[in-house]
Amino acid sequence: MDSVAIGFSGGVDSSFLLKVASEILGKNAVAVTISSLLHPEKELEEGKKLAKMMNVKHLIINLDIGEIEQFKENPSDRCYYCKKHIFSKIKEAAKKENITYVLDASNYDDLQDYRPGMGALEKLGVISPLIDVKLTKKEIRDLSKKMNLDTWNKPSFACLASRFPYGTNITKKRLRMVEKAEDIIQSLGVKQFRVRYHTETARIEVPKNDFQIILKHSEEIVKQFKELGFKYITLDIEGYRTGSLNEVLIP
Repeated sequence: MDSVAIGFSGGVDSSFLLKVASEILGKNAVAVTISSLLHPEKELEEGKKLAKMMNVKHLIINLDIGEIEQFKENPSDRCYYCKKHIFSKIKEAAKKENITYVLDASNYDDLQDYRPGMGALEKLGVISPLIDVKLTKKEIRDLSKKMNLDTWNKPSFACLASRFPYGTNITKKRLRMVEKAEDIIQSLGVKQFRVRYHTETARIEVPKNDFQIILKHSEEIVKQFKELGFKYITLDIEGYRTGSLNEVLIP
C-alpha cells in the first residue's frame, strides 16, 4: 500500500498498526481519530500523545452521535450503522489527504465475537490487515512489547455504547453517566472494568481478583454512583468479560 489512513483509537491494536505502518510508509501513514461522546476525553488525549511520539500526522474528526442513523434506538446491529458512519467520515478525510487506503485495526480474535460493524467495513472497502495476517490480541501485545510501545499492556477498551443493553436508548446524558462511573472504578486502581447501564441499575464488571477492591470501597462507590443518578449498584459475580451484553443474542 502506498498511503494509508488508519482509524486510530490509541488502543493496543490501532497503536501497533499505526507504528508498523509509519515505519514502512513514513509520512504516507496518517492517523485519524473520532472525537465524540462514545469515547472518554482521556482516551483522545492519550491518542494525541501517542501519534505525536510516533511523529505521525494526526487528524481529529468531531462527531455528533445524533448524526448516526438508528443509533439512539440501539438495535442489535447498532455497531453496523455506527461503523458505517464513522468510517465514511474517515474515508472522506483520507480522500482530502490524497490517501489511497483506509485501514481498521480489528484483530483476528474479534472474529469470535458478534461484530456487525465488520459488515460495514467490508461494504466500504476498509482493510483490516491484522485480521488478514491472523494476528491475535496476545500476539499484538507481545509484538508491541518488543517494539517498546507503551500500549502493549493497556487494558482493552470498547466504545461506551457497548455498556447499554440492546433496545435501551442511548443519550448524551446516559453516556456521561457511564463515563463518570467508570472513572470512579478506575480511580480505585482497577485496570480492566466495565460499568453496564441497566436503567436505574449499574452493573459493575471487574476481574474476580479485583472483587475485594470493589467491596472494600463499596460505600463510596454507592454514594458516588447514586450522585450520578443510579438507584441500584451491583457487582457482577461472573466477573469481567468482553461482550457480556451480546450473551442475550446466544440461543
